[in-house]
Amino acid sequence: MTATPDLGTPRLTSPELASPDLLRSVFRRHAAGVAVITAQGGEGPVGFTATSLTSVSAEPPLVSFGVGTGASSWPAIAERDHVGVHILGEHQRELAATFARSGADRFGAPTAWREGPEGVPVLDDVLAWLVCRVVARVPAGDHRIVLAEVVLGDPAGAGRPLLYHQGDFKALRE
Repeated sequence: MTATPDLGTPRLTSPELASPDLLRSVFRRHAAGVAVITAQGGEGPVGFTATSLTSVSAEPPLVSFGVGTGASSWPAIAERDHVGVHILGEHQRELAATFARSGADRFGAPTAWREGPEGVPVLDDVLAWLVCRVVARVPAGDHRIVLAEVVLGDPAGAGRPLLYHQGDFKALRE
């Protein structure tokens, strides 16, 4: 990569890739909305906290998210046709932490949820939720980018969004 010298942009002179630590350090500075992705697994519901949720297209309505292939939720996400996407509110820091914690009983008390359309676990009291049909799982390093078409949902939850920044869940300030 080259850049105009007067911009002070460094040149990458090596074909080597940057370290994972560099990527993590940079993205800690990027505030992201917090979502929980759910699916019905073979032995019950599964889910994980995601900050990689993206609106991809309005026509057709598509979203994407990343999931690590080593994650406990990956086998269900890899096999199921439908997933749930939940936008969390600032009142749900503990829920976000539970779904981010390895080995946690994510669907046990105090998590409130119900079986929704297509058998997808739908979390209660979220800002918004969607049920989506998976249309592609794209390999991306140690992750897969899941592309999913929105089938139905509810945007009517009350509250303000939960954010993830500098390695912590935070409330939006105005």
